[in-house]
Amino acid sequence: MAAPFLYEPTWERMIQAVEKVRERCNRAARALEAAGIAYAVIGGNAVANWVSRVDEGAVRNTRDVDILIRRVDLGAAKAAMVAAGFDYDRVAGVDLFVERPDRKPSDGIHVLFAGEKVKETDPLPTPEMTETEEGVAFRVLSLEALIRMKLVAFRLKDQVHLQDMARIGLIDHSWPERFIPVLAERLRQILANPES
Repeated sequence: MAAPFLYEPTWERMIQAVEKVRERCNRAARALEAAGIAYAVIGGNAVANWVSRVDEGAVRNTRDVDILIRRVDLGAAKAAMVAAGFDYDRVAGVDLFVERPDRKPSDGIHVLFAGEKVKETDPLPTPEMTETEEGVAFRVLSLEALIRMKLVAFRLKDQVHLQDMARIGLIDHSWPERFIPVLAERLRQILANPES
């Protein structure tokens, strides 16, 4: 069976999808910065920020925009994001900002709160805002804090992100010692076979 041919409109839609995520992320970051709200981009866009510093060809696209803020700043963040074209919503227990006019949760900006557990069973809470730094286009978590978040969540996509970072040398066999035993063991699993 022959592979499907990618017509020009298909390429255009792929490029537009990536650009929409980038624009959404940048617009949210600018809105929060303008309002003086401490934030950090987390998740796949933060991984892309770190990976691009070493090998831009190893960057993966993501449809998610995830941010970390302090819970006490949620009210101010709502006001800033409304002014930037987003509405606050809570869907299936997830805080998010959805873009007007479509308001699609799948295209929303997911919010996590600094210093709080995402799930009660998580071994550690999310990082504090003191563990952020200036990234290429927005504030991001420090590399160590980002890796710790990925190790706590440890879903398949988190494991893939960790493998990507290991393959390009952002993390190596010296890193597990930085983390509590359960996270150190997870990282050793990744480092034992970063190509899997």
